[in-house]
Amino acid sequence: MTKMESGEDSLRLRKTQGEEMLQPDEVAAMVRLHGLGWGSKRLAREFGCARNTVRHYLRQGGAAPFRQPRRGSVLDGLDEWLRERFFRHAGNADVVRQELAAEHGIVLSLRHVERRVAAYRRLLRAEAVATVRFETPPGKQLQIDFGETRVWIGDERVRVHLFVATLGYSRRNYAWASLRERQADWFEGIEATFAHFGGVPEQILLDNARALVEHHDAGTREVRFNARFHAFARHWGFQPKACAPRRARTKGKDERGVGYVKKNAVAGRHFDSWAAFEAHLVHWCRTIADERVHGTTGEKPIVRFEREAGLLRPLGGRTSFGQLRDLVRRVQADCAIDVDTNSYSVPWRLIGETVEVTICAGRLVVRHAGEIVADHPVTTGRRQRITDRAHLAGVVGADGPVRRENLPTPEPSALPSLLRPLSEYELAAGGTW
Repeated sequence: MTKMESGEDSLRLRKTQGEEMLQPDEVAAMVRLHGLGWGSKRLAREFGCARNTVRHYLRQGGAAPFRQPRRGSVLDGLDEWLRERFFRHAGNADVVRQELAAEHGIVLSLRHVERRVAAYRRLLRAEAVATVRFETPPGKQLQIDFGETRVWIGDERVRVHLFVATLGYSRRNYAWASLRERQADWFEGIEATFAHFGGVPEQILLDNARALVEHHDAGTREVRFNARFHAFARHWGFQPKACAPRRARTKGKDERGVGYVKKNAVAGRHFDSWAAFEAHLVHWCRTIADERVHGTTGEKPIVRFEREAGLLRPLGGRTSFGQLRDLVRRVQADCAIDVDTNSYSVPWRLIGETVEVTICAGRLVVRHAGEIVADHPVTTGRRQRITDRAHLAGVVGADGPVRRENLPTPEPSALPSLLRPLSEYELAAGGTW
């Protein structure tokens, strides 16, 4: 047994035997007297305590709080495992308890596990609300997101998806509107942003939208982007980066940008048409968003953009990634195919057939057996029906009853060789019918 342990045992013995503990001022006086030459035996008589107690105080240099000896736990050595599982399951201690029993054979009460991970729970709460401001150099990063709102277009209140992009350095915004939030709309919004800013940033930071991100592990931060989005990023030469799962605020700037567009650019305004709404967004970006004094930088975004524009990668005459789409569709009974919720007519004789659809440069071309059978302009609306009346020629209800001249006339066929005259059957039966 060491001297330290002997002194602590002495103090513990004094406490169990009912002996009063020395007060801090008494211990301080004991230390001073020892400095004047008093020995431990004399000090023990003076203060009415054991010599081991005196030696303990003198080694400590004064009063020291009593330390309860730490008892061992079956969870010792599993701290890293507990932390990883606790954060993986978003703070669900009961799931951690179940996995402890399944993987380590340790059966504990839920309360026991909750006490052990209490420090991690405080950290999880702090992480959920903590936001660290970060600044990016010019041309480094663009943050993007979609937000949903309702806008008065004519006499109808239309649900609109707002694509908002914010340059990390200059805080310059770009807003673009769509009726949908498909992968093609993400691509179109990003390309419109590149055209608006006149260049491509090094990195694009985005939320974990299912159209772009297939998997993002919250624990390991492993990200698997959609293959087509990867191809899109290679086409334009930027690096995609996804923010932490369920923590969209880690994008920082763009989360506030969506709210700014909703409350300022839209703000309950009425528009005569969709084209008027789109024109308003372009005008608002250039006259309001670009010219305001930003609350964080203290400068106008358009002024800071002058220092950023030259560091964006030039577009280099690249064509749009999404200008060509190849699809396969089956012709429905209503003489049409469905593409992006809209219906496009094809000749009625192809009902039930499989056709090839190519979307390019605003046109939708339908081919069957290598021949073009329909050509329509692509509509930007939703649940629209685009019909070429020539495709319905001969259909009942389109231009009257089916016109026989449009149908092939069946050729007369000879009687089958096995079909005999009725008289032969009468002779075989021994009489007439």
